Amino acid sequence: MTSRLMKSFAVAVFSIFSLAVSLQAVASGGGEENDSTKKKSFNAQEVIFGHILDGHEFHFFDIIHDDGTHTPVGIPLPVLLYSPQKGFDVFMSSKFHHGHEDHDGYRLLTEEGLKKLEGKGIEVKKEGLSVGKIIAVDANGNWDKSVNLFDFSLTRNVVQMILALALLVWIMISIANKYKKGIGVKTAPTGMQNLMEPIIAFVRDEVAKPNLGNRWEKYLPYLLTVFFFILINNIFGLIPGTANVTGNIAFTVVLGLISLVVIVASSRKYYWGHIFNPPGMPLGIKFILVPVEILSFFIRPMALIIRLFANMVAGHIIIICLISLIFIFAGLNQYAGWGSSIFSIAFTIFIYFIEILVAFIQAFIFSMLTAVFIGQAFEEPHHDAHAAH
Repeated sequence: MTSRLMKSFAVAVFSIFSLAVSLQAVASGGGEENDSTKKKSFNAQEVIFGHILDGHEFHFFDIIHDDGTHTPVGIPLPVLLYSPQKGFDVFMSSKFHHGHEDHDGYRLLTEEGLKKLEGKGIEVKKEGLSVGKIIAVDANGNWDKSVNLFDFSLTRNVVQMILALALLVWIMISIANKYKKGIGVKTAPTGMQNLMEPIIAFVRDEVAKPNLGNRWEKYLPYLLTVFFFILINNIFGLIPGTANVTGNIAFTVVLGLISLVVIVASSRKYYWGHIFNPPGMPLGIKFILVPVEILSFFIRPMALIIRLFANMVAGHIIIICLISLIFIFAGLNQYAGWGSSIFSIAFTIFIYFIEILVAFIQAFIFSMLTAVFIGQAFEEPHHDAHAAH
């Protein structure tokens, strides 16, 4: 019942959002305005992708002046570039002035920058250019393809992962030091122990032991690390202005590949024998079943990758769409903007609390499925005997 209500709510949100965009397009296309008096309309697509995609700064908000100009407020991040032709370059991303100016022969691409390149006959998609990418330019401001550029910049996803890792290490070390002193062993737990101990016990009793049997102690540190690392990044991503790290496909791919390595390293020969030579099956069925088993082996990490990525991206898009409705309706009519803000903010708060719950659920599901897949790799020969019996 709850699942149906959530699906219906999501459909309603996107329907209203699409209708608002259509009305805005019709309203803006009804007449021509002078470039000097034309105001830049709200671009929901730019806001959505600006939040989901990676970037070279933490952007919080814009200060809008009386003349219509915007002053972005954020935290710039270091840019580290290397090219064989120009050597190393290290500077802050603020030198680009949010993509409006070049610096030292480099340019940070924006939507406007991509349109200018397209106007010069450059196929940006074919060339692999996108918003946030840094390219080399010559003295005339044209893209210099002769410069081979390697970008090692500390983007907001990278910085946020480092902060999440540092927080995780600090929490675990501080708790471990308390246990070494006997706090929480001979006496009642205090401080952070009260919060973390039930969660650790939950992962141990509900994830590790049921799926890994007597080998649970060996894999519990990995499962706890994955669980808390995903959870901290999920919660960080709910703070306005931060990066949606777990909504980045590269992040989930790396986690999925690490889990795949652990699964393969934990496997036994009977596990591979079950895949390439299913026991108790006729030869004709094996020709069908073996490709299915091989495919399922690669689908398992894909389930980890896609599930975490899709769920975290979807929630953030819904929240941004709800907030964007206020500005879209305000662009049509001031009173419509104020009226829609009541419903948009109410639904946003509702979805935001659901996203907090989803942050915990997705960390639990990822660690649970990882434990299930590792447990399946422990297959022993007596399993086949029981199945045949």
